[in-house]
Amino acid sequence: MNLKEFQVIHRDQGCAARTGVLCTNHGEIETPVFMPVGTLATVKALAPEDLSGMGVGIILANTYHLYLRPGTQVIGKFSGLHRFMNWNGAILTDSGGFQVFSLAALKKISEEGVAFQSHIDGSRHLLTPEKAVEIQAALNSDVAMCLDECIPYPAGRDRAENALLLTTRWAARCKEEAGRRLSPQNALFGIVQGGMYPDLRRASAEGLADIGFDGYAVGGLSVGEPKELMYEMAAATLPVLPEDRPRYAMGIGKPEDLVEFVFRGADMFDCVLPTRNARNGQLFTDFGAVNISNAVHRDSDRPVDESCECPTCRRYSRAYLRHLYTSREILSHRLNTIHNIHYFSNLMKRIRRAIAENRFPAFRRDFLAARQAGIGEEQGENHG
Repeated sequence: MNLKEFQVIHRDQGCAARTGVLCTNHGEIETPVFMPVGTLATVKALAPEDLSGMGVGIILANTYHLYLRPGTQVIGKFSGLHRFMNWNGAILTDSGGFQVFSLAALKKISEEGVAFQSHIDGSRHLLTPEKAVEIQAALNSDVAMCLDECIPYPAGRDRAENALLLTTRWAARCKEEAGRRLSPQNALFGIVQGGMYPDLRRASAEGLADIGFDGYAVGGLSVGEPKELMYEMAAATLPVLPEDRPRYAMGIGKPEDLVEFVFRGADMFDCVLPTRNARNGQLFTDFGAVNISNAVHRDSDRPVDESCECPTCRRYSRAYLRHLYTSREILSHRLNTIHNIHYFSNLMKRIRRAIAENRFPAFRRDFLAARQAGIGEEQGENHG
């Protein structure tokens, strides 16, 4: 396979789920894949070798944060993020648009781009589509994202339509700038917007496909809308995207949502849930979350999940993990994060195997039934 090429390997006969391979300059990525979030060139509490040891081949880093600190001048001296953070796997960088809209104290959107003040020191900046590509070129990410206009939920139809039209115009400018800035092996993905309106979602997807990108992302979901509405927008968007390109569902990270989006044809995911929840003492299992701070774990000699083979579950008891967490020991963050990232990585392996064996609909049914049963940590003592 050539760099940037995406190949669909197998389609499940019973649904839209599929396996594939995305070829990057830093390895071949099997899909469906979950990308741990390394906002500041670090997946919190983990070293790069921890990630590669758990089978992680691609992570996400944040353009907005790295542009503001340490800055592209610093990272450029290392020829990009890979050498800067000593990571040999692939990197996807987001455009920075979402962070501008959510973090910047003051911002103004225009055809040119987004003028904003830094949340760090109040300095003023202008993020244009061209600037977003320029920053990502300096980061030398394997997959760069177009700048898009993020809108809140709920948003009226006129607001959603105007945002998607602006996003499409910005996408065309990003692609033109990518031709000047990005290396031939670096991919550029467009981002679908359109709010919670199926026809606008389809129009956005079709407009981006007309421009032509290496991959396509579904943006503007998991922003507070009801879950059924989120699934409805996924069902309206994913089938419209080109079949021969990877489909990336941005910010989707709850285990049941990963399964549902794969069922509808999504290939790539990212979310802060595994790392953020780990720091809050919440550990993922097929049967729901284990809240390690709960008193029921005070003297439990069981692992978090007896079916899990991560280093945390193989070596440490719930009692010890609870002790670390309630004592606010730094090791708690590390051991909890190891478990959660391993869980997500292993879940995606199981999903790929089920698709390859044409049994993903059954996998989905059983997986969702187990989660909906709500077997929490107290009841889980009898489950293992």
